[in-house]
Amino acid sequence: MDTAPRPVGELTYRDAAAADVEAVVALVESAYRGDSSRAGWTTEADILEGQRTDPRGVLDVIETPGSRLLMVERDGGLVACCQLEHRGEAAYFGMFAVRPGAQGGGLGRRILTEAERTAREAWGVGEMQMTVISVREDLIAWYERRGYRRTGKLFPFPYGDERFGIPQRDDLAFELLVKRLA
Repeated sequence: MDTAPRPVGELTYRDAAAADVEAVVALVESAYRGDSSRAGWTTEADILEGQRTDPRGVLDVIETPGSRLLMVERDGGLVACCQLEHRGEAAYFGMFAVRPGAQGGGLGRRILTEAERTAREAWGVGEMQMTVISVREDLIAWYERRGYRRTGKLFPFPYGDERFGIPQRDDLAFELLVKRLA
């Protein structure tokens, strides 16, 4: 599999390396937690406090066979990232983060499309899967507009495991969303 940077418009996609861990953690945290995340629309600051990820979690994604962490750069700076994991006939999409100040202009849609293409071409998968916190109706609606469908299959939120954040409500669960890839 070719891991050389590949320009797509003004964006460059490449696989993350161990040296990128701190930058990825900072990006993911800025997109989902704390006041900085409120500059974008993907914030989870009202439902979760604490961390969204940590260096070990990011390094695990980078080092796990069948897993890729795509870095998305513009003008040499990190603007987004996402995880792809090969799971048989499907790929899992996760750890999707876009810098808060860059959200809302179509960048996320472009990156999601590229991630779907990458998974299809690299692994020949016919489906993309992801889990989204079920109370994130605006985010789920965004994915539905991109062809994902809710399955109704829920997975418990890991209450008590602060690696995933500190819940501010007691009704959190992850819902599986899927999309057939052409």
